[in-house]
Amino acid sequence: MIEIKKKEGESSNAFLYRFTKKIQQSGIIKEAKKKRFSSRKENKRAIKDSAIYRSEKKIALEQQRKLGKF
Repeated sequence: MIEIKKKEGESSNAFLYRFTKKIQQSGIIKEAKKKRFSSRKENKRAIKDSAIYRSEKKIALEQQRKLGKF
């Protein structure tokens, strides 16, 4: 946790600048964005099922092309 106290005689703009600089250096924002947009990994079974589905779809598409339907 980052704790920043306002120095005596420091303007609010300077304090805000110093605060944002500390936050960026700590990597808190990067970590938050990474967690926000990350997705769960698929399990092995789902990956295999997806690969089988794609291969079957590819074979069916090639058969239709050979018959002239696509």
